[in-house]
Amino acid sequence: MSKFNQPLGGNEMARFGGPATMMRLPTQDTAAGLDVAFIGIPMDIGTSNRSGTRHGPRQIRDESRMLRPFNMATGAAPFDHLQVADIGDVPINTFDLKKTVDIITDYYNDVLAHGALPLTLGGDHTLTWPILRAIKAKHGPVALIHVDAHADVNDTMFGEKVAHGCPFRRAWEDGCLQNDKVFQIGLRGTGYSLEDFDWGRKNGWTVVQAEECWYKSLKPLMAEIRAKIGDAPVYLSYDIDSLDPAFAPGTGTVEPGGLTIWQGLEIVRGCAGLNIVGGDLVEVSPPYDPSGNTALIGANLLYEMLCVLPGVPQGKHIG
Repeated sequence: MSKFNQPLGGNEMARFGGPATMMRLPTQDTAAGLDVAFIGIPMDIGTSNRSGTRHGPRQIRDESRMLRPFNMATGAAPFDHLQVADIGDVPINTFDLKKTVDIITDYYNDVLAHGALPLTLGGDHTLTWPILRAIKAKHGPVALIHVDAHADVNDTMFGEKVAHGCPFRRAWEDGCLQNDKVFQIGLRGTGYSLEDFDWGRKNGWTVVQAEECWYKSLKPLMAEIRAKIGDAPVYLSYDIDSLDPAFAPGTGTVEPGGLTIWQGLEIVRGCAGLNIVGGDLVEVSPPYDPSGNTALIGANLLYEMLCVLPGVPQGKHIG
C-alpha cells in the first residue's frame, strides 16, 4: 500500500461513478498534511462577457475522471512522490466581488501555512490576484508565467479596479511580481490601443504574442524562460482562452488565432525544473462547452502542472 493518496482507478470503479473530485482523489477539509491541494474557486462575478465560469471547477473535476496517474509522455508519476488531495471550494461571496478577493486571500494564507502548494480550478481570472497576494506573503515576489489571450492589465473596467481584466495590474501594484521574470504567452486579438499589450513591456515583462508562436514548437521558448527565471519561485497562471477556440470553445472571451493544445502541453511540461509555488487553470465556462472538451483539456493541463512540481522526477522525454 502506498503512503500517498491515489486517484480512484477506472478498473476499481467505472469512470462515470465514484467521487466528484479532481481525478477522483480523496478529499479533506483543510490542507493539513498535504504537499499539493487542488482547490476550486467557483466564481464568475468578475467576468465581462459570457458568464458560466462559476461552474468551471465542478466540470473540470467531472472530466478529470479520464485521467490516469502515470504520465506516458514524461514519465512523471506524481502520486508516487506527493501527498495530494482535493480540499473542495473556496466559500466565496457570490454577491460581492471585493469581499470575495479578501476571502480568497485569507483561504490561501491558510493553505500555504500548512505548507501545501495550491493548484486552482477556476473560476474567472480575477482570482489570480488574491492568490498572488497570499503567495507573496509566503514566498515574497515571484516570477510569473501567464498563458492567456489577454494581458489582463487593465487599470479599470467600467470604473472598477477589481475584474477579470485587471488581476495582473493589481498584482503589480501590490509588489507580488519580479518584473524581470514575468512572461505572458499567447496574447492576441484586437485592443483599444498599443497600451493593451505594451504596458507590461514597459514594466520589464516579456510579452510573446500568439503570432510569434504559430507553426512552431514552444520548447525553445520554454528553455529561454527557464534560464531567465532560474531558481526564483514561480507561479503559473493558465487561462484556457489562450488556446484557439477550435480546441477550447468553452470560455467567456474567445479570440481566434490562438495556441494549439500541443503548444499548451509544451508550455506546462517546459516548466519542469522550475521552483513552482502554485498554479491555476481559469476561465472554463461549461455552458459554452457542450462536449466537455474544454473542461477535459483544463483537467489535463492541471494534471500536467502536478507532474512538473518540485519533488516529481521526470522520466523519459519526448523529442
